[in-house]
Amino acid sequence: MNNPSAEVRGLVVNNGTGLNLKLIAENCGLFSNMEASAVVSNIECLKSNYNEGDLINIYNYMLLHANDPEIIMYLIRCVDEYRSPSSLEYLVDILLLKNAAFSDEDTKEKYVNVRVMCAKAIANQKNTDVVSSLLYCLNNKDEHYRVRLACADALGRIGDRFAVAPLVDVVQDEDEKSVYLKESAVSALGLLGDSRAVDPLVSILETKQGILDKFTFLKERAIEALIKMGFCDDEKVYRALKHSLTDESAQVRINAIEALMDSNHPKAFDTIKKVLVEDSDPEVKKNAMIALYNMSDRAILDEVIKSPDYPDSLKIEAVSILEEYESDDDIEEE
Repeated sequence: MNNPSAEVRGLVVNNGTGLNLKLIAENCGLFSNMEASAVVSNIECLKSNYNEGDLINIYNYMLLHANDPEIIMYLIRCVDEYRSPSSLEYLVDILLLKNAAFSDEDTKEKYVNVRVMCAKAIANQKNTDVVSSLLYCLNNKDEHYRVRLACADALGRIGDRFAVAPLVDVVQDEDEKSVYLKESAVSALGLLGDSRAVDPLVSILETKQGILDKFTFLKERAIEALIKMGFCDDEKVYRALKHSLTDESAQVRINAIEALMDSNHPKAFDTIKKVLVEDSDPEVKKNAMIALYNMSDRAILDEVIKSPDYPDSLKIEAVSILEEYESDDDIEEE
């Protein structure tokens, strides 16, 4: 991934270290035709000969000059171990393919795994200075979808509020072909916890049923995000969750039950109770019963056990919960 300025930048890396970084790299076989695994093994041996500061400088220099994906991925793991701010610019250069022929699709494909790992390492540093670079990749629709996914995740983990609007744009973009990217953007918004994301997430939950099966997972991620954000007691969020209890997907309904259980909405208990009575899916009914038990006391379990309106499988589950979580004396009283 060399470019004409690499040697000049290499001098900057070398400045003040007292190390001959080029010679070290040559001795490891970085500039030779040696097998990548052998080069990696040689670099690994450096750990016994240099201190942490020297190793970071060596790794940074090698990141600047390495071409083989296997070697670069190993170096990324090395710098991620130390997470030195000095490594950040070299990681960003790799993410943006600054030292490669950016227009070469074969080159871009070759470095997909490298760049995905790079985005994760960048996120681990929690440095907001890199947000613009991550957004650049996220918003580039010609970029590989896996790189965009990794950048969306990184933006959520870094936690910069500047990323909220672009992530919302991804979620709302009707021309965005990758639902997987939308899922990652939704999950990132959940981590960011900004109220600006509430309306877009609610809109996902209100999407008509049966349009696209792939929206099932997107709805699941949206509910999970709302739980993380702590907005489930908001009235419009409550209405969207209540609407989700009629979704065709059992998993969406289960996620909505969990969200309502964790909310402080005054109607949450009665809403879930209706699901317990009316839903036809055994797993959904089970989750509704457990949620109601967590929200109140054993009375709901006693009701299920005694009422002829509930299936035997649910009664067995209720008895099992009583045996596990209620005292022997309480059970004997029945």
